Amino acid sequence: MIESIFKLSDSIRYVAVYKNGQLESKSKSNTIGASSSESDRYEELLVNPTLLKLASQRGNIDCGGLDYILVRYGNFFQFVLPESWGHVSVCIEANTDPIQIGAQVKSLVHDAS
Repeated sequence: MIESIFKLSDSIRYVAVYKNGQLESKSKSNTIGASSSESDRYEELLVNPTLLKLASQRGNIDCGGLDYILVRYGNFFQFVLPESWGHVSVCIEANTDPIQIGAQVKSLVHDAS
């Protein structure tokens, strides 16, 4: 799945799949302003699951649920897609449309499921 997501756009810098408690990730080399691999690991194991839990609980109250989370860091966007088995996280260049790429990621992930 990771390689298929990278093929969607040259603007994708990093992809992680956290599935059934197992983390797999891959980063594009030579990206400017990239976070460290150790930092990325903690984001996938701690930060993103927590954000997804909080936003899902809020969304389920009276907002119609949660579709995805999009975070705009200084150097890039982070698109996080919740799945019943975990999540998919995609780092996207700041100079591109993260909503468009996120929609492609969501379609690819759901077609693969």
